Amino acid sequence: MSKGQHISHKFDEEVEEVTSSVLNMGGLVVQQVELAIKALLTSDEALAQKVIDDDVKVNTFDVEIDEMCNRIIVMRQPTATDLRLIMAIIKTTTDLERMGDEAKRIARQAIDVSKRGALPEQFDSIEQMSIRVIEMLNRSLDTFARKDVEESIEVMRLDHKVDKDYENLVRQQITHMMEDPKKIPVSIDLLWASRALERIGDRACNICEYVIYLVKGKDVRHIEVKELKDHL
Repeated sequence: MSKGQHISHKFDEEVEEVTSSVLNMGGLVVQQVELAIKALLTSDEALAQKVIDDDVKVNTFDVEIDEMCNRIIVMRQPTATDLRLIMAIIKTTTDLERMGDEAKRIARQAIDVSKRGALPEQFDSIEQMSIRVIEMLNRSLDTFARKDVEESIEVMRLDHKVDKDYENLVRQQITHMMEDPKKIPVSIDLLWASRALERIGDRACNICEYVIYLVKGKDVRHIEVKELKDHL
């Protein structure tokens, strides 16, 4: 094996290792979001506290992957597509870490909601919204693993539905607050939790944008989803 082939082989191994770490981190973030929502819907303070405590695991992944990427850049000096891949990994990890923060925020709201005593009707929309957001997150990680541009676009289309879910939830909570002022504290907690969910959906879209950038070399951050295929 020539020196050039050896370096290329080592680079491939290192990229495979760091990509695996990103997907493991993504799996942990999905779990954090799912548990945070479960804690919210079931008023489970112990489960919510576990989500808060486990955020350090997400942060550890973030630091370790960042160090791995920095080492690859210094040692291998990647260019063109290889450099785009490393940049996409770094950006994806950053968004995953922030999703972890949002899961922790939902868990904190879950503790508040549990103490206040929410009524079942106040959860009308947030469960459906959470199902859609978790689907987006799972599918965005799948597109990252497979470098699938077509699927990335389909995932990004779901964000419009999440935005609609959020708007409906806001309207419902406002109605609850107007009908019964005693519901105001819980409704505000649920509004904060739903806002965190909406942001997780946005960050899932970001991951899909990084996949498109990696594969096509195009920055599509400011292009409407319905116009994406015309620009690729």
